[in-house]
Amino acid sequence: MHRRSIFITPDGRNLVVTFILVSSLFLLWGFCNGMIDVMDKHFQTELHLSLSQSAWVQFAHYLGYFLMSLPAGWLATRLGYKGGIIAGLLMVAAGGFWFIPATHIAAFWAFLLGVCVIASGLAFLETVANPYTTVLGDQSYAATRINLAQSCNGVGWILGPIAGGMFFYSKDSAGISTGSQTLWIPYAAVAVIVVVLAGIFYFANIPDIQTEDDYHLDDATPGVSRSIWTHPHFVMAVAAQFFYVAAQAGIFSFFINYITRDIPAIPTAWNDAMTNLAAHSGFLRTWLLGWFEYRDGALCVSDQGGANLTSVGFLLFLAGRFTGAGLVRKFSAHKILGLYGALNVAACFLIVLKLGWVSAACVFLCFFLMSIMFPTIFALGIFGLGVRAKKASAFIVMAIMGGAILPKLMGAVADQYGMSRSFIVPMFCFAFVAFYGFNWSRFSKADSLDAAGASGS
Repeated sequence: MHRRSIFITPDGRNLVVTFILVSSLFLLWGFCNGMIDVMDKHFQTELHLSLSQSAWVQFAHYLGYFLMSLPAGWLATRLGYKGGIIAGLLMVAAGGFWFIPATHIAAFWAFLLGVCVIASGLAFLETVANPYTTVLGDQSYAATRINLAQSCNGVGWILGPIAGGMFFYSKDSAGISTGSQTLWIPYAAVAVIVVVLAGIFYFANIPDIQTEDDYHLDDATPGVSRSIWTHPHFVMAVAAQFFYVAAQAGIFSFFINYITRDIPAIPTAWNDAMTNLAAHSGFLRTWLLGWFEYRDGALCVSDQGGANLTSVGFLLFLAGRFTGAGLVRKFSAHKILGLYGALNVAACFLIVLKLGWVSAACVFLCFFLMSIMFPTIFALGIFGLGVRAKKASAFIVMAIMGGAILPKLMGAVADQYGMSRSFIVPMFCFAFVAFYGFNWSRFSKADSLDAAGASGS
């Protein structure tokens, strides 16, 4: 009998090194997702697109997830976790290198193709890595492990907008945008890194561990398998993930638009203070020029400043991941999910009301409250499914397609009624997430993720 530990399996193996290696994948796709979230505004400016038109970037990104989730689950089932990870890394590399010729083609479709190919590779990685973190130790700490791994994802999401801001919104000495010529650089760098990672994983020890079949899916009549779709906690997890990613993609995509359009004017006192500081420092002057600009005689946040503030939002997102990992270790994961979902409904409602700086603060609060949702829904959805967790994982990742559909709706609402009013779309999405969290025990017939021998239909 071995003592219960986050990274020690029931048979006594310590897999902390494997966990760290797999967590690097979360950093990778967080970085790629972070760059996507600041790309929308770049294309709006360069190609003169509306908000709903620029949402094609998100559509292409999440379309890649939708198309490749099931093939990824199929491949992971046959080749194991290692095979799925290496396949995903090589596909990401192909998409990253494609941005080099795409820059010379200089057409919207070429960039969208690169985004879609990279997302297809990320679908492989997420389909494999998310469920894999839940089996690298004691089952009762499954939600804790996946939230810790997703914290690395949060780090990537902080760095992604910074890189995107540097290359997508770069300017020459004359103040002319050079973003269209330098957009390929961070993607080519990612491609080189993932090729190296693929080599590391090829030689690394990545054991193929299965979860326990708590619902006895394999105890049915010989030759007949019980379907994962007979379990409400999994079916509702697919729906909850659809609506969560829809809300997340909408908020992340249009954050810069909100910051540059709907926050109140910068107070005169702030303006005077920054002008005085800039007068005494050439470096500070350059830094401020990147963050702020004058529009109609008022000091406003620039597009690059909005990209930098996106990283601030993701810093809160990361803080939420770390604190969330601790909370789901002490309290029932589904209850924390329900609470965070309800709080996000309230935050979005305050944004819709356009309450000035209060609403602006609520946008940042949304980042913090969204932090635990994806990994926690994932862990709750595959609970007790045994070897079918890989197949279930594919469908939960497939639900990411919500991020392709809802941002276009949010963009259409924003074009018609304003950016703040469009937050009514994620508000309803978070309401469904809260519903799933508060009702998970009823769906799963288990008190918590620590419950053993759950009874299934």
